[in-house]
Amino acid sequence: MPPAEPLALPETRAAVLGRFLRGSAGSGIAIGARTAGALLLNKLLAVYGGPGGLTLLAHFQNLMALFTTLPNEGVHVGLIKYLAPLRAGSGRYRAWLGAGAALNGAALLLGTAVLLAGRGPLAGIFRPSVGWLLLFALGIGLLTAHVFLTSVLLAAGRLRAYVALTVLLSGLGVGAVAVVLRAGWPVEQALLAYLLAQSFTLIPTVFVCLRHGLLPRPRGPLSRPALRGLGRFLLMAVSVLLFSKAVDFVLRDVLILRFSLAQTDNWQAVAKLSDNYTMVFSALMGSVYYPRLARLAGQPAALRRYVRTVLLLLAPGLALGLLALYLLRDWLLPLLFDAHFAAARTLLAPQFIGDWAKFLTWTLLFLLMAQAKVGRYVAVQAVSAGLYAGLLAVLLPRYGLLGAPLAHAARFGVLLLGCGVYFRNYLRR
Repeated sequence: MPPAEPLALPETRAAVLGRFLRGSAGSGIAIGARTAGALLLNKLLAVYGGPGGLTLLAHFQNLMALFTTLPNEGVHVGLIKYLAPLRAGSGRYRAWLGAGAALNGAALLLGTAVLLAGRGPLAGIFRPSVGWLLLFALGIGLLTAHVFLTSVLLAAGRLRAYVALTVLLSGLGVGAVAVVLRAGWPVEQALLAYLLAQSFTLIPTVFVCLRHGLLPRPRGPLSRPALRGLGRFLLMAVSVLLFSKAVDFVLRDVLILRFSLAQTDNWQAVAKLSDNYTMVFSALMGSVYYPRLARLAGQPAALRRYVRTVLLLLAPGLALGLLALYLLRDWLLPLLFDAHFAAARTLLAPQFIGDWAKFLTWTLLFLLMAQAKVGRYVAVQAVSAGLYAGLLAVLLPRYGLLGAPLAHAARFGVLLLGCGVYFRNYLRR
């Protein structure tokens, strides 16, 4: 664990709020680029991808997530926590960096083997050839290496470099899809081009890290304490993979079988809209909120004050933002997707309610990550998945597609209540 910061005078609520807002503004360009890229990608697939194009995009991105969750939600989260207080080139820095690279390599090898063995259940909807699968695995490997190095940049406080690389990544992915679709190639090839184009961002990322001296040569054998330390975060990522990403993947398969690709597109439009602003929230909290939680881990009073202040800002702010989206729904759905997606308007209310509860729940669960409380984090993920599956089993037969967002709202409503009770000390003055 990094050493606790020296004692300092407690910050006022205004100072805490100012720090959070300044950090948010600093990440704004990167978040804006990712959001714009995601919106353009959705529009391209909704208009030019044919019936089910939007669902195929979501399924492809979900497939990517199945193979990147362990590095991104585990190794890279741990790296930011442990590298942040260290000097680049120090022995401990090299130890954490080497352990992270080794764990990423192992996760990618395992993922490639699983992909080749389970190509039917995992990628059958894309009708993949062996060449398609191998190119997919290559793209995942290169993209994971890029994200690994951007985590190193974030730990070193190189936010400007991170922003520039994120803008480049978003532009390359959308540009590749536009070119391939305009050339008349099928959606499956356009999606593969999207992944491979993004993976080329690794080249400038390596250059930037070398220029800032953030990639010292490894020395000696792998550090067992570093492997154990990052392994705890990897275990939390396994729970996200099994109880979140895999559940979403299976749910989409169930909806496709039950309602067809074209019908599922309506639910997918709502889910993609949610994914877009969820990406903004996740990027903001991951680059501003979580690093601050990690630094305050040894200062309980300051940590409680920070969490409470951020929640007091987020709860009404998120509610107003989601309400605005709901009021604009008849204009927003055709604009972001296509005219026939206006039929998805009836699914929006429960999705927005569930997302409000989800964001506040995640804000509290970040505490378990910052404090590396693995068992409790895994338990929450397992309970969440079980609750969601039970709600879907009850609500889908009765309400049809509407049952999916209703289950989402009920799931996170229950989780928010539970987190409010568990973290009640952080909510009191």
